Amino acid sequence: MSLEQKQKVLAALAGGAERVFELQSNLTALRGLGPDNGGTGEQDKADYLENWLRSFGIDDIEHIDAPDERVPSGKRPNLIVRVPGKSEKTLWILGHMDVVPAGEESLWRTDPWTVTRDEDDPDLIYGRGVEDNQQAIVCGCMVAAALKEQGVTPDLSLGLIFVSDEETGNAYGIQHLLKEKPGFVKEGDLVMVPDSGSPDGSFIEVAEKGILWLRVTVQGQQCHASKPDDGRNALVGAAAMILGAAEVEKKFDARNDIFSPNRSTFTPSKHEANVPNVNTMPGREVFYIDCRVLPCYPLDDVLAAFRELGESVGRQYGVDVSVDIQTYAPASAPTPEDSGVVVALRKAVKEVLGVECWCGGVGGSTVAVSFRQLGIPAAVWAHIFENCHTPNEAARLSFAVGDAQVYASMLFSD
Repeated sequence: MSLEQKQKVLAALAGGAERVFELQSNLTALRGLGPDNGGTGEQDKADYLENWLRSFGIDDIEHIDAPDERVPSGKRPNLIVRVPGKSEKTLWILGHMDVVPAGEESLWRTDPWTVTRDEDDPDLIYGRGVEDNQQAIVCGCMVAAALKEQGVTPDLSLGLIFVSDEETGNAYGIQHLLKEKPGFVKEGDLVMVPDSGSPDGSFIEVAEKGILWLRVTVQGQQCHASKPDDGRNALVGAAAMILGAAEVEKKFDARNDIFSPNRSTFTPSKHEANVPNVNTMPGREVFYIDCRVLPCYPLDDVLAAFRELGESVGRQYGVDVSVDIQTYAPASAPTPEDSGVVVALRKAVKEVLGVECWCGGVGGSTVAVSFRQLGIPAAVWAHIFENCHTPNEAARLSFAVGDAQVYASMLFSD
């Protein structure tokens, strides 16, 4: 009977491409930019998802919202949705509602906030958020709706977790939820975080590097650019710090082939504006370094190395250099490859997609680390291009359909 019920749900999901397109279109139009990214938050998205789920008779929806006076609603929404199965053991599917800004819109071939089908390949869609992370949200919703429409009670319970603030630190999202609702994920539950993957669906992410984002401030003395001896050029000091990042990387030269790239990386990234005119020598520079650190190195050691570099640059160029923490997220223990969630996922991917999976690690960050730090195995998997944060972010409707079928398969015991 369980096999028949599973096949009934899988068959229903197979015809779901237009439902995927509808959900993706509506979610993209609602944006979901957090206040740190110049937006009004995720409330409109959360309201839409709750109303959509309730239209299928899914009423077990719990709010664990985080107060935030920076957004019009005064809160950042976090939802826990449950669809009961025969067992209390739950398959959790987690998605984040916030997205990153579109960036330079001239680089987009289409309106980033309107989901558009490719003219030559209608299975391919474009729009900000269609991969990161709306595909995860859509797939969870698809499975929940199919269970209700088909009148099927799966062997495991289904749980959906929709959080805010993943793109800017998680304080108002998964961290708030786990603090306010400790223990809602039980021992033996299966936790899926569909926020990384591969185009063929073969990659399961089981490990992440530690993350250290540094804010580097170089203080010199501003002066007229024609009289550089009257000041201390902060830009030159900043340039020395930027070039010095490569030297710091050499100090942390371990390799671990579970990760790609297999080393720690120290990447200068964002730079704040300095002087507005060419003929002024800047007296203050601020830029950022994105450090992705192998688990074998304490983040404090990396921080100390950059502060030591700052002291050296300061002495050499007559500037003051401060190195401050923007984000500090140590690596957690990897999810074991023989854990229940990885074993179940491998089996379902093989059954639905005909693909053999392999496990590895990434430098990017997902909310899986928040569960791993609590000793809860979490698997990160999705059938995606891995083109998040880029212009012309793309996804396939068939990817979402296949992913939903994989999750549905995991709900049933053969």
